[in-house]
Amino acid sequence: MTGFAWVVLGLVFLDELAAMAAYGVWGWQVADPRLLWVVVLPLAAMTAWWLFASPKARYGERGRREVVKVLVFGLASLALWDAGHHGWALALLVFSVVVNAVALHPRISEVAAQT
Repeated sequence: MTGFAWVVLGLVFLDELAAMAAYGVWGWQVADPRLLWVVVLPLAAMTAWWLFASPKARYGERGRREVVKVLVFGLASLALWDAGHHGWALALLVFSVVVNAVALHPRISEVAAQT
């Protein structure tokens, strides 16, 4: 089970990276000036993740972690949709829901807590 847990945690990390990339794609295709938004949007999302949703988040208690996760992944999917990448937006949303739901399994959470 430990090997499977690490695979799931790796997929969760891949999901986080994909969300950051989605913000960059939206910044490039929709906002102006492009370069500024390509950098600022992913950094803002990473900062919110670091403060509220990461495993060692300073402010991740009392439901904040879950709310920020839903916002980060939901807005990333919405950003891809708005940028015209409808298939990728749906794929990111479904992948995010599935992989984060699997990561809630007690044994996988236990492995994550040990790191």
